[in-house]
Amino acid sequence: MPSPYIVRTNSQFRQRFDTLQAGDVVACVLGMKPFEEALLLDLRERGIIIFPSAISQIASRSKCLQARLFSPFMVPNTKVVSSRAELVHVMDEYARLGVGRIITKKDRADCGLGINLWQDFEELFNHVSFSPVEPWPLVIQPFIQDATDIRIIWIGDIYREAYWRKSEHGFRNNLHFGGKSGTYHLNEDETRLCSKVMKRGSFPYAHIDLLKTVDGTTYLSEISLFGGTKGAKIDSTTCAKLKEEVNLAFLESLSQGTL
Repeated sequence: MPSPYIVRTNSQFRQRFDTLQAGDVVACVLGMKPFEEALLLDLRERGIIIFPSAISQIASRSKCLQARLFSPFMVPNTKVVSSRAELVHVMDEYARLGVGRIITKKDRADCGLGINLWQDFEELFNHVSFSPVEPWPLVIQPFIQDATDIRIIWIGDIYREAYWRKSEHGFRNNLHFGGKSGTYHLNEDETRLCSKVMKRGSFPYAHIDLLKTVDGTTYLSEISLFGGTKGAKIDSTTCAKLKEEVNLAFLESLSQGTL
């Protein structure tokens, strides 16, 4: 029986995509344009093994997909809105719940650049109504005042680190724009939350953002296979090497039939 072909780079994937067969392995994070992400479904249908998982790769790129997949772990009443009609329905629901300030997240914007704070839903609706550019889809959720922003770098069973991030001049706790950080010690509930989220999305490693409210309740904000290490003890080079160790361990388990 021929050995499976193992794709380790994006260039290999582009070259061999049409000839990959059941049992072959794609063992890398694929760089894909949004319209290409359905190719991961094609690979699964053809019996090709994907690592990291197809769902983790797509979810890493889409905040809206994350809001669908991980809604039980997120701030209550987090919604995905894809039209003005849906926006009105959510606006009415938030009004009944007494929600004031809200956050919106653009689907594929990173580094805090796609996050906006609105004083109320009418402010958002007025902006959308007079904007010539449709912003859909959006993630919408109630704004949590004075929440602690926690970043976790979780790499299989090899490495785990958590640290808080805070901006003194705004609600975007982004270290690239002047925020501060410090070591954070996860408690059992927070560790369990991270484990559940990673299991739900089949993440072998992740950069996880949590929001901890003043009353101690913790919610998932975002999760991704990739992310910066600014503010962490681990540097980006070491982080990449440890992720590669996880990849190699997966391939070793395949060769030994222990997966």
